[in-house]
Amino acid sequence: MTTRTVPLTRVDRIVNGVVAGLVRLGLGFRDRRVLAVRGRRTGAVRTVPVNLLVMDGQRYLVAPRGETQWVRNLRAAGEGELRLGRRVEPFTAVELADDEKVSVLREYLRRWAWEVGRFFDGLDASSDDGAMRAAAPGRPVFRILERSA
Repeated sequence: MTTRTVPLTRVDRIVNGVVAGLVRLGLGFRDRRVLAVRGRRTGAVRTVPVNLLVMDGQRYLVAPRGETQWVRNLRAAGEGELRLGRRVEPFTAVELADDEKVSVLREYLRRWAWEVGRFFDGLDASSDDGAMRAAAPGRPVFRILERSA
């Protein structure tokens, strides 16, 4: 798997903080959630705002910036929580193989290209399947499965 991480800018960090604060208040517009996952080294719960993609009755988390800390933590833990206000939804995660990512990445870009398109090196929702497959190794995607608390 190609390791790739796009660093956050100062503006990204400020925007993420504002978005996370709004989601914690229950204002989860456009399927935004706060992802909470146990850190693989410290065991402390780490949080980050994410876009929850719902497609064909399935739910996905896409890491547009690549191999980020939340990706590594979710791989190690295999589970986490999606939070919106006081609502806490525990889940298990299954990482998709690269060939399974094409349609998910396309839909993710269709919905959120205005926000995350700069992390996709010129790809957009109209890019061909070959280009999407080529980009897939650097963009982890997880299928979210419900689990009881």
